[in-house]
Amino acid sequence: MTDIHPDQRVAVLADSQNLYHSAQSFYSRNIDYSGLLEAAVSDRALVRAIAYVIRADSPEEESFFEALRDIGFETKIKEIKTFADGSKKADWDLGMSLDAVSLASHVDTVVLCTGDGDFARLCSHLRHEGVRVEAMGFGDSAADELIEAADEFVDLAEEEETFLL
Repeated sequence: MTDIHPDQRVAVLADSQNLYHSAQSFYSRNIDYSGLLEAAVSDRALVRAIAYVIRADSPEEESFFEALRDIGFETKIKEIKTFADGSKKADWDLGMSLDAVSLASHVDTVVLCTGDGDFARLCSHLRHEGVRVEAMGFGDSAADELIEAADEFVDLAEEEETFLL
């Protein structure tokens, strides 16, 4: 495990859908992405911050995407897909994983802002490559396998004033 130090290079990858649904389900509030990014970087050298978002044709989403960019996140936007049966799907699991693996040789730490257990295998792979992995999510909804696979897990619920609006 890599020690934390001021010269440490960090990439922050935020699973916006996962964070949004957890914050809404448990607190009926939104994520404070400014507080999230500041805590994730934690006085280290930010290499890249990416927020993975879904376009659902909601009136306020463009201003949300712009706010993310103003905070310092690059936004990766995926269109929601509607199937013939009316079901809808859009997720960034594969895209986030590929970006994390691609960034691994350029950073010391990857911070995954999600509670999704699908990323546990990614954590194991990155750690095997010598990259420190931190996860930030809501403990009540975060998968145990993600918490166990990361070097450190930050429970956003323990600091609501920092991470929720």
